[in-house]
Amino acid sequence: MTLRKLLFSLFALSCQFVWAQNDSINNLKEVIVSDRTLYLSNKSQSIQILNDSVINKNQSSLSNLLNYNSVLYFKEYGRGMLSTVSFRGTTASQTAVIWNGINVNSQLNGSADFNTFTAPDFNTISIKAGGGSVSYGSGAIGGTVHLSNDLVFKNKFENDLRLDYGSFNTVGVNYKLVLADKKWSTQLGFSRNSSDNDYPYVGQYTWDDVQRKNENGQYATTNLYVNIGYKVKPNSVITFYSQSSNTDRNLSLISESDSKTKYVNTFSRNLLEYATTKDRFSSNYKVAYLAEQYQYFENIESKDFSFGKSESFIAKMDLGYKITDFIKLNGILDYNRTKGFGTSFGDNTRQIGGIAVKAVAQHNEKWQNELGFRKEATTDYESPFLFSLGSSYKFNSFYNLKFNVSRNFRIPTFNDLYWETGGNPDLKPESSYQVEVGNVFTYKKFTLSETVYFMKISDLIRWAPLDGSNWTPENIDRVNSYGSETNLSWANSYGKNNVALNASYAYTVSENVETGEQLIYVPYHKLNSNVSYSYKKISAMYQFLFNGAVTTPSQKYHLVKEYWVSNLGAYYDFGAKYTCKIGLQALNLFNQNYQSISQHYMPGRNFLINLTFKF
Repeated sequence: MTLRKLLFSLFALSCQFVWAQNDSINNLKEVIVSDRTLYLSNKSQSIQILNDSVINKNQSSLSNLLNYNSVLYFKEYGRGMLSTVSFRGTTASQTAVIWNGINVNSQLNGSADFNTFTAPDFNTISIKAGGGSVSYGSGAIGGTVHLSNDLVFKNKFENDLRLDYGSFNTVGVNYKLVLADKKWSTQLGFSRNSSDNDYPYVGQYTWDDVQRKNENGQYATTNLYVNIGYKVKPNSVITFYSQSSNTDRNLSLISESDSKTKYVNTFSRNLLEYATTKDRFSSNYKVAYLAEQYQYFENIESKDFSFGKSESFIAKMDLGYKITDFIKLNGILDYNRTKGFGTSFGDNTRQIGGIAVKAVAQHNEKWQNELGFRKEATTDYESPFLFSLGSSYKFNSFYNLKFNVSRNFRIPTFNDLYWETGGNPDLKPESSYQVEVGNVFTYKKFTLSETVYFMKISDLIRWAPLDGSNWTPENIDRVNSYGSETNLSWANSYGKNNVALNASYAYTVSENVETGEQLIYVPYHKLNSNVSYSYKKISAMYQFLFNGAVTTPSQKYHLVKEYWVSNLGAYYDFGAKYTCKIGLQALNLFNQNYQSISQHYMPGRNFLINLTFKF
């Protein structure tokens, strides 16, 4: 067994690939990037970028895209069900999801459900490892996931339509319209993904030898969005982003005798932004309104349900001044007012004011230093003083050294503070210190990055029994997390043959300081790799995912075993004046029996066919 582990580790460290396409970032004159802070002020941390060509070759679910193309570890309660993330061994609420520059983690439970997002709704999806609370606030401890709708300002009229049909009556429709000229830019989109989701459990049978299947697992996710930009002047742009989403899911049964339940999520996100530059001055103003709501039906045959809802108003002002040709200073003021109300936590309002200062010193093309501070004020908790210090030095075309140290935090949620019979209004924010060192090697067609990190988290909020029956959240846990993330990419062309290899590997230790035990649902190892090949109109892709074993809260099901899953896809582009592409994917190619959450089985071998039209 020891030899197997050693051989696996050697294989993992020698076969790690990842890619980062950034075509939409370099040419800022034609493209308005919705989150410039991410790319211009974070050279000291690792950022992986997935553009639309990668997004469209994967399944529509954001969970599936990131699971097979990043170091993020996902916990899914069955296909299409609740899906949360663990980044660098942190909890689900310690990774922030950033939508066009705005933190959209739930105000009710602090986390994001990645199965409520449809990946093709975004032009670019970026994964930034490491702390980011100075820029993005609460939850940016393990890292941040950025969902961006970048606007193009050049003459363009384009329609994209993708149709999917697969096993278990899985149906997907994704439509996008882009209409733009040098003054205006408009994106309109619609997506809907649904499935009966009644897949059989591989190798699982009832007492009378009948194969079990995923019962009560139906789901449907619908998204609508519109993004509009207008150039008031060559150096001034006003943009409006709007997205509405509804996810209607029955919740898969663990036991056939369980009651059938249902969960409905709705979101509305609206953002108005004005950005301008003049000489050495720049300014950016944002106003946003975010609303989220859930309804939980304890019995789908009944009309009775419990619910929770939050409404957030956000205002942000970012003023920049270029002190010299090499040093830029930004002062940021922001205000967030959130009202939350629901069945179990009453009606409460929270107001947060924040001030931040950020400085970037670009000494030359090789060396950049970054410094940032942030402090918040609110009546609900005592906010820690946050900071971030980073440096990136490119010694030559072969080697780039990166260093970053930061303090980050996560604020208590409405559930933590106000849950009836258990909420604790005296909670402190979770606080984290983190240091990381990154090494990036580039040689011809190869790029290798290796990042090591150490994170110390204190005041971790955990719900525990107060008197043997009632549970309440307390700041009682401390966690040390450390590990490494290795990425390497290679691509080359041989005549009309194009080959690319991409993969990533994460080694993660995340220990409770008091017990010395690895946190539940945090694997020591995660590895994924992608191989793609194209020749003229034909292309193919093979994906591989390995997740190590994890512990669970239950003594009865104390371990979820390691698993590996493979996907295979083949595509043909008819290549006429208006593009039409057909694709066929075999998912879980080798029909593996696996689960990422105890007793929540994932589907065996299944198939998906898609048609993509561009006109």
